[in-house]
Amino acid sequence: MPIPNPPMFKGLMPKRDSIEAERLHRKQQLAAAFRVFGKFGFSEGVAGHITARDPEKTDCFWVNPFGMSFNKIKVSDLILVNEEGEIIEGKHTMLNKAAFAIHSRIHIARPDVVAAAHTHSIYGKTWSALGRKLDPITQDACAFYEDHGLYDDYTGVVNDASEGDKIGEALGDKKACILKNHGLLTVGSSVEEVAWWFISMERCCQAQILAESTGSKVHSVNHETALKTRNEEVGFPIAGWFSFQPIWQDIVSAFPDLLE
Repeated sequence: MPIPNPPMFKGLMPKRDSIEAERLHRKQQLAAAFRVFGKFGFSEGVAGHITARDPEKTDCFWVNPFGMSFNKIKVSDLILVNEEGEIIEGKHTMLNKAAFAIHSRIHIARPDVVAAAHTHSIYGKTWSALGRKLDPITQDACAFYEDHGLYDDYTGVVNDASEGDKIGEALGDKKACILKNHGLLTVGSSVEEVAWWFISMERCCQAQILAESTGSKVHSVNHETALKTRNEEVGFPIAGWFSFQPIWQDIVSAFPDLLE
């Protein structure tokens, strides 16, 4: 895992003064992340989900209702799900079983994880079919160097919690995991961070696919430089959080209704 956030970033991330304020913030960022994913074309039919752990009921998480367009989701549309897979808050009544099977087990296995994201994005699922991890061929890809896992046992749509446990094991203590024949999964200590890791990882998949398609030799960053770049420049939690800020500014300006 990357080293803790460098001292120069101390105090950059705002702190909420109550559980209610933190809950609202997480829900607002979650609704924004869905809008961003929809705008970037990461949605595909009913597939895909992002979750945010509730700051008070820490064994519960907020998630998108099953069958609702990412481009339409507002704060008021989010549903709160407990560890039994029951919807305990929200106006919608349908939960994606795969979302629960994957995310519930990750949130249990990783108490440090506030948010997790998984969709069937085009380049992520294309790269996943190769059954390989990403190489550090760009500065952006260094963020994932030795910090993403590979789950290589696809058995169909994830409907069972035991499958979620296996995905959690493949993820380990890392920020991301490639699910073979399926797509990408990212986790983080904030919704903003996890959304950025997913956006960046999707583009890293695209970049490596394009680079390899040229037929020329693809050069990787050396081990020491890749680690330094990850740990000190692009791969630590606040780097992910901060990278999402311009995207948040754009999406909330374009679609202020998402805050409703």
